[in-house]
Amino acid sequence: MPAPLVILWHDNDAPYREAISDAGLAGEVQVIAVKGGAEPPTNHWAQCEALLAFRAKPGLLPKAERLRWIQSLTAGVEGWLSLPDLPPAVTLTCARGTHRVQMPENILGALFHITKPYAAIVEDQKQSKWTRRVSETLAGKTLGILGLGAIGVEVARKAAALEMRVIGTKASPGPVPHVERVYAPAETGEVLAQSDFVLLLLPVTPETRGYIDAARLAKMQPSAHLLNFGRGELIVDADLVDAVQRKVIAGAILDVFAVEPLPVAHPFWRTPGITVLPHIGGLHPQRDSVVAELFVENLKRFLAGQPLLHAVDRARGY
Repeated sequence: MPAPLVILWHDNDAPYREAISDAGLAGEVQVIAVKGGAEPPTNHWAQCEALLAFRAKPGLLPKAERLRWIQSLTAGVEGWLSLPDLPPAVTLTCARGTHRVQMPENILGALFHITKPYAAIVEDQKQSKWTRRVSETLAGKTLGILGLGAIGVEVARKAAALEMRVIGTKASPGPVPHVERVYAPAETGEVLAQSDFVLLLLPVTPETRGYIDAARLAKMQPSAHLLNFGRGELIVDADLVDAVQRKVIAGAILDVFAVEPLPVAHPFWRTPGITVLPHIGGLHPQRDSVVAELFVENLKRFLAGQPLLHAVDRARGY
């Protein structure tokens, strides 16, 4: 019986090939690499049993009749779940946990950007202008994290080291290290009202799409900032623009958007108080190597017929 065919549908296949080799699996699988912008050859696609990919367009997956497992390159899987023809028998796994280091650091960077005057000082330097500025402290401020998953837990640990008070929400409330109180999603209003900074790390589900709307923004403090490092679809864009313009909240730092790249005409670009980041949260030079570790662990399990790590619950959306 031929070895299972694995397709690496990604521009940077080298770390995955290396990880497969280092794990001693090179002789147990056939590996084909396909660039992200191309489509897998028909003959290989028909034989593919395992797929590593960012996403696929409608009409392709049903043609992979032997496909049993998809490893997503990202933690968010709404792109996969929105496919009308995602085969029900195929196991979908996500890359949860692979952003554990870089995303919390970028979130802390956003908090420092809000409270420290370095951006304004850089502008002053261009004019050889000496302006002494006073920075706000993070110590003593309250960080509210909506979505205390793997990233949220790591952010809480690092924020606590900065002497911040951390509260948040979790689908199944229970004690979380370095979090003063964990609320149920139905109690989100409590977190919004108490927080100086509200951090969105929720997945996109039918319940969370458009979650941050005018009503919830009105529950935040006028001095508070919103940070979105989860998914763009969590926010009603027009409501956020209106809230910042009317000083319902002080501002927002956004790393994710419903449409990316963010369209040139979108009001986020031109709204004072809103900072647009080009989806840098989880990027770092070794990210593919980190994802490759997860992929190879799942490949071992796949070959052994064992349960896969981070299998997606389609009903819950993550």
